[in-house]
Amino acid sequence: MEELLKFSDVALGYSKIPVLQGISFGIFKGDFLGIVGPNGSGKTTLLKAILGILKPLRGEICCRGGSLRFGYVPQREMMDELYPLTPREIIMMSRYPLLGPLKRSGKKDKEKAAEVIEKLGITDIANKLYKNLSGGQKQRTLIARALAGEPDILLLDEPTNGMDIKVEKNIMEIINLLNLEGITIVMVTHIINLVANYASRIALINEKFLIGDSSKILTEE
Repeated sequence: MEELLKFSDVALGYSKIPVLQGISFGIFKGDFLGIVGPNGSGKTTLLKAILGILKPLRGEICCRGGSLRFGYVPQREMMDELYPLTPREIIMMSRYPLLGPLKRSGKKDKEKAAEVIEKLGITDIANKLYKNLSGGQKQRTLIARALAGEPDILLLDEPTNGMDIKVEKNIMEIINLLNLEGITIVMVTHIINLVANYASRIALINEKFLIGDSSKILTEE
């Protein structure tokens, strides 16, 4: 299996003070990795390191071919609703980094946006105001935006936070289907049961870093 990203004995922290230490793991093509831990455990710190925003204090983080394209799905509460944008406009934003300087979106970009809109089942709301959508519709819009950028790795930060059980299940089934189609998934959550039935591997963060097969890690001490 192709390794896209590799952490080798990495220490992460701020102002030379480590938050996480001794981190060694890889993210593989087609992976579904769940990163689980309570608030304040270092999940966000690890996420920043994966995205390349935070450099390690020690150790090494290596990317396949030197660079990767990430599709980042933030918590929907982080999306600024001040501007009167539609899901289609928000999704098109992820095409801009692929265009290069002074280039405008074209037919290919619009076709890609239409493709992910259909895939995420938001055709009927694509031209409505984002701020007026339900929590589940907003989350599907943000996932579609990340996919439209054609990422090597799809990163999701607490994608079902604050949702009821029915919507939560729907979002998880969408994420699982994307993974079954070959998309590499890394999902951050504080609820281990949420990813236990979907993720192929789970990384537990709680004072130490433990990673293993999701079918076995729940039984480890």
